[in-house]
Amino acid sequence: MGLIKEAKNIDLSTKSEPWTEEELANFRKVMKKIKEKNAKRKGLDLKKAVH
Repeated sequence: MGLIKEAKNIDLSTKSEPWTEEELANFRKVMKKIKEKNAKRKGLDLKKAVH
């Protein structure tokens, strides 16, 4: 992956807003599902993959 060069007179900086509790909970659910799927794919125990 290469670097992105800023064009003249264009600012590519962004500000991130803090996540709400609901957004954070949804993100954690998605990440847990991804880890479960990857653990099954690798044949690992879920407890080992999550922790």
